[in-house]
Amino acid sequence: MSNTTALLSLVVPVFNEEENIPLLTDRICTALNGYTFELIFIDDCSTDGTREAIKKMQNPKVVLVELKKNYGQSLAMAAGFDVAQGEYVVTLDGDMQNDPDDIPAMLAKLMEEDWDVVTGIRQKRQDSKFKTIPSRIANLIIRSTTKLNIQDQGCALKVFTKETAKNLNLYGEMHRFINLAAFLDGARITEVPVRHHARQFGVSKYGLGRTFKVVNDLLLILFQRKFLQKPIYFFGNIGLALFGSGLLLGFYFLALKLMGEDIWGRPLLILAVLLIVVGIQFFSIGILYDLLMKTYFESQDKKPFRIRKVSRFDA
Repeated sequence: MSNTTALLSLVVPVFNEEENIPLLTDRICTALNGYTFELIFIDDCSTDGTREAIKKMQNPKVVLVELKKNYGQSLAMAAGFDVAQGEYVVTLDGDMQNDPDDIPAMLAKLMEEDWDVVTGIRQKRQDSKFKTIPSRIANLIIRSTTKLNIQDQGCALKVFTKETAKNLNLYGEMHRFINLAAFLDGARITEVPVRHHARQFGVSKYGLGRTFKVVNDLLLILFQRKFLQKPIYFFGNIGLALFGSGLLLGFYFLALKLMGEDIWGRPLLILAVLLIVVGIQFFSIGILYDLLMKTYFESQDKKPFRIRKVSRFDA
């Protein structure tokens, strides 16, 4: 399939980007001249004239998805993935900091080298420290805790295969970790340098306060992806460690008691009892969580695996 005939779906979540909409649309149409594509704007309940600006263009390539309320970028992006009809899905921000001219090369790389995701590395990033600090923290944590060696997790410009995009479960503010979510689902990911521009219109929706959100969301997704199908490994190991420590202390005080020493009221004895009780509780939580996960998969007829590709070869 030629990359000019394959339908592309460009997913662009927007919130109060009235001035950027016409300019971004023109830039995309110019960059993808000769390509078959749909441009999906997901309006996250903007309070300015963003919706009107999109409707005013009357562009046949544009699809407007209006959300009922402000859900945040992750759910807006999920709505765009749900609506997308293309064989390949492209994501980019609506603030014009991403350059649509980078899309053809990224698409060609994905198709020719059989990647599932091609993500950008922003060159000469045009952002303040309030935006770059959280990204650096997230990048460092991800590289040190997973096998995903991506330099720029936060670049919004990405190209996905349809299957990869539609299988992503986005909620909360997980859009920051799309690469990680796809990787933990088995996607093959590579990155390429892309251009990055300073924001000209509108106001950035990010600040230093998102650092804590970044860390919390990252820990959550790592836990869910690693232990979703085997929660007993997490809770059970903690429970066994606590129970074992309490049991050792218990035997120690039992030995002291047998030697005739008074052990009543000692803080370590109280700690031993506490460790045993808490250890049993953690192990019990692991069993209950395991049962919940089995119910989750079986009640919805979900498969605990995803096949990336099936190749058949004629004799």
